Amino acid sequence: MKIAVVTGASSGMGRDFVMSIDSEFELDEIWVIARRKERLLELQSQCRSEIKPVSLDLAREESFKEYQALLEEKNPEIKVLVNAAGCGLFGTFTEMDMEQQLKIIDLNAKALTAVCHMSIPYMPHDSHIINLASNSSWQPVPYINVYGASKAYVMSFSRALGVELKSKGIHVMAVAPGWIKTEFFEHAVHDDTIKYYDRFYTSKQVVDKAMKDLRKKKSVSIKGFPVRMQVRAVKLLPVDMIMKTWCRQQGK
Repeated sequence: MKIAVVTGASSGMGRDFVMSIDSEFELDEIWVIARRKERLLELQSQCRSEIKPVSLDLAREESFKEYQALLEEKNPEIKVLVNAAGCGLFGTFTEMDMEQQLKIIDLNAKALTAVCHMSIPYMPHDSHIINLASNSSWQPVPYINVYGASKAYVMSFSRALGVELKSKGIHVMAVAPGWIKTEFFEHAVHDDTIKYYDRFYTSKQVVDKAMKDLRKKKSVSIKGFPVRMQVRAVKLLPVDMIMKTWCRQQGK
């Protein structure tokens, strides 16, 4: 049984990845993972492949055992794995709830790592892993610092994993978008700490670019020439200068 697995599939980029993978690959099933089962069920009417809703909260470590048990029971061939589940908080580190910030690490880094580790034994030659990183992966970001650090982990992990898995014929790509207007902002933004957003892309624009880069087997996908130029600048300029510029943009 050939399948794709998409986490964070109930909304935003995860949902758009389901649609794109469904049209790009010939699959028996797409396993869609998120907490909201009713949102997952809606995908069936929009896809050719059979949709298998897997209602899990990946911020909870117990969910790993449930996913592992499902893999062992079904013994699928995973052609594509997309780790799109994630969360963040914008604000001052010391003024935000500690448990909520630890949840960012649990979901963005720990769960992504666990899902990769459990899935790889079921991935054949010429399969793909797509991990959702961020434009925040490239530098420290004050007032989004836990989120940014978690995405820096995703970038580093993905690029190194891609080297390790190359001999197995498994391609790994990190997607590093700039600002995307999705439900993420409804949960991440709770005050006006972050005021300046230079430009927004849609989730579909980012996913469409990611799928093009997937065909080329790139290790990193970045949507938008301005974002790519920003990444180049960040690599060349001193870190302190980058952080000061960011803080000035936010009125800090």
